[in-house]
Amino acid sequence: VMVWLRRCTHYLFIVVVAVNSTLLTINAGDYIFYTDRAWTSYVIFSISQTLMLVVGATYYLTFTGVPGTATYYCLIMTVYTWVAKGAWFALGYPYDFIVTPVWLPSGMLLDLVYWATKKNKHSLILFGGVLVGMSLPLFNMVNLITVADPLETAFKYPRPTLPPYMTPIEPQVGKFYNSPVALGAGAGAVLSVTMAALGCKLNTWTYRWMAA
Repeated sequence: VMVWLRRCTHYLFIVVVAVNSTLLTINAGDYIFYTDRAWTSYVIFSISQTLMLVVGATYYLTFTGVPGTATYYCLIMTVYTWVAKGAWFALGYPYDFIVTPVWLPSGMLLDLVYWATKKNKHSLILFGGVLVGMSLPLFNMVNLITVADPLETAFKYPRPTLPPYMTPIEPQVGKFYNSPVALGAGAGAVLSVTMAALGCKLNTWTYRWMAA
């Protein structure tokens, strides 16, 4: 019974984190419509995706103890997002307005660290967290490169529910800072270490809670 309960707790957590990651990702795809605030939104959503990815992937990875599980978790996030983004097509948006599998390389780096350090959790937290935090904003830029021109898309496919403060206007690139990737990577690298530690701790708490 305890094994069954422990597995249920594990799978429930994975589903919850993966679903939340998907919701964050849909919002992250939306930043191309925030043309005046594109870089700001890009940084915020890159960090949010990084943190959701690293806590779930670390939890899943340490739970199974099998290198490769973090990449599998990122694949779950990707597929969930593709399914959810199918709704955009139904609403009349172009299908190239779909997220690219930007989490997979970061998940692979997490797995690589876990494997290379012979399943050392402290190395996973420190090195894995830093690598995920630094890499995901870089890969996330692929979203901006592969989709259609943000301004053109925003005007061609107007959103009737778009609030006035998000109305597409000419982008003010570099108004606040010039390198959103560097800012997102720097902040993500610091915060991801904490979230990786939380992912490992959640695994411990799960076992302790179920054993109580």
